[in-house]
Amino acid sequence: MDQHYRQAEVLVFVSCPIAILINMGKLSEIKDTICAPATPPGISAIAVVRLSGPESFEIAGSVFRPKKKGLDLLGAEPRVMTLGVIKDGDEEVDEVMLARFPGPDSYTAEDMVEIYCHGSPYIQQSIIRLLIDCGARMAGPGEFTQRAFLNGRMDLSQAEAVADLIASNSEASRKMAFRQMRGHFSKRIGDLRSKLVEFSSLIELELDFSEEDVEFADRKELLRLLEDVKTEVSELIASFSLGNVLKQGIPVAIIGKPNVGKSTLLNALLNEERAIVSEVPGTTRDTVEDTISINGVAFRFIDTAGLRKSSDKVESFGIERTYEKIRQASIILYMFDASSTSIEEISETLSEFRSEVGDENKRLILIANKIDLMEEMPHHFKNLVDLETIFVSAKRKENISMITDFLLKSVDTYAEEARGTIVTNSRHYEALLRTSESIQEVEKGVHENISGDLLAIDLRSALHHLGGITGEISSDEILGEIFSRFCIGK
Repeated sequence: MDQHYRQAEVLVFVSCPIAILINMGKLSEIKDTICAPATPPGISAIAVVRLSGPESFEIAGSVFRPKKKGLDLLGAEPRVMTLGVIKDGDEEVDEVMLARFPGPDSYTAEDMVEIYCHGSPYIQQSIIRLLIDCGARMAGPGEFTQRAFLNGRMDLSQAEAVADLIASNSEASRKMAFRQMRGHFSKRIGDLRSKLVEFSSLIELELDFSEEDVEFADRKELLRLLEDVKTEVSELIASFSLGNVLKQGIPVAIIGKPNVGKSTLLNALLNEERAIVSEVPGTTRDTVEDTISINGVAFRFIDTAGLRKSSDKVESFGIERTYEKIRQASIILYMFDASSTSIEEISETLSEFRSEVGDENKRLILIANKIDLMEEMPHHFKNLVDLETIFVSAKRKENISMITDFLLKSVDTYAEEARGTIVTNSRHYEALLRTSESIQEVEKGVHENISGDLLAIDLRSALHHLGGITGEISSDEILGEIFSRFCIGK
């Protein structure tokens, strides 16, 4: 009986989110009310000023006068716009719409007010000054979202997804951030952590009976569990390379010898004159970059210096930079002049390129340019079909869509490899790496039949790193670093 009670007690302790213990102190400190503009600085038609905290309704009510006679702010219907004016004493500052959001059914899970005023910076600052004079204080970066996290409205990975959603610059990055904000990633991490919690509690329980040499945790079952968790963690770790490039824009390097039309191709892909085009070889001496969205996916195109041996120091330096960009790129477009290049020259150049880059897994496609100068296709070029070649005229913008189709197909291949959940945050990636290391240590310890107290240490470490992703285990330093990157008002 006592044994079962003790087992349940340990299970509760191990599975208890430690952030709750940390954040209980935080919650008791949230006694003030914060305010900030929730829209970007500058002139606009409408701006939004936010209030959050226990005195939000009282502070807003002291400066807001509803147009409807006999109505006060507390009498206004929740989450419904109320027309009125902001007053500084007897002077009317602006005619506004105001909505109140009683906690916990608000973004921060506290009482909140949003004031929709005209977008004059002067009006916004006047309203904020009035709110501060009435007892509010200016919010810090990300403080609204931080309060949402501390109040249990969202976990830490969801809070970070809010910042990613605001910063998203393509449909792909928006979708990833939105899925994470809705808790898809958190659920998977929670499932992984739950798998380890029960075994961790049983290992901890064994420590109380160390003198009796009993085992509550079946070691063979533990090894099967560890293998499953290790596989899932490895999949998440592997997805980071895709998540990172989708978030930042997939880098695509356009390479080839001088004067084959690389800059013309870049301009055709971007649909603007971004790079200088000249018949003089070696015109591009540095990399030129620009980003566009194709079907919701951001691609970062890099026009590089022509690959050739050169005695010109500036051009040589540009060629060195080219190889740096090639190593960073996920996709390589190797361009050559279809009207004057032999198959032997192409093979030789590709061989040199691969030996220089040293990565057989980089996705590479051949771009045979200047087909407008050819009367007929040389017979030996049929061999290029096996190497995935697209024949184009960058000058006439012929077959450019075939290149974009290839790029999108490459992204689909990446996504299939990632199998659903995609890691986009470097902090999460680092935590998953540490989790994997800890699980390997547990696995090694089981095989070596080490004592339960040493297994417990490594299991706690794995749980700690997984919990750090969602904020079940957090610290003031981590929270400060995360939320400092948010914009004020969010």
